[in-house]
Amino acid sequence: MIVPDDAVAVEIEVPFHDVDALHVVWHGHYYKYFEIARTALFRDRGLDQTFYLDQGVALVVMESQCRYKVPLRFGDRGRVAAWFGELDHTMTIRFEMTNTSTGRRCATGRTRLATLDSEGKLLTSIPDAILSKIKKP
Repeated sequence: MIVPDDAVAVEIEVPFHDVDALHVVWHGHYYKYFEIARTALFRDRGLDQTFYLDQGVALVVMESQCRYKVPLRFGDRGRVAAWFGELDHTMTIRFEMTNTSTGRRCATGRTRLATLDSEGKLLTSIPDAILSKIKKP
């Protein structure tokens, strides 16, 4: 997987409360790390929660996927990159997590989001106000 130039990355350090008895990160926490990177990506594009409320729309997760490569352990430092993938009637965010000490890829993933209107109805396309912010100048 090639991380594009417009990806946004965050640095994390694995805390003790994220690991099991073998000091390996519990698999579900990778989704938390992805979410932290997704939030940073959205903020970078001006797509914070206030923006969505002002537009009268909400995003909901339709599907998430994570592929584990090499486990992270307590105290490891990682870099999680997030970027926009496919944009059709839904929005896909892609992720890559790397152990910054070893340079090895730990996990890759994606999250697919749908847009709802203020009444909770599924929109058949991503609103132009959102698309214009995704396309970074």
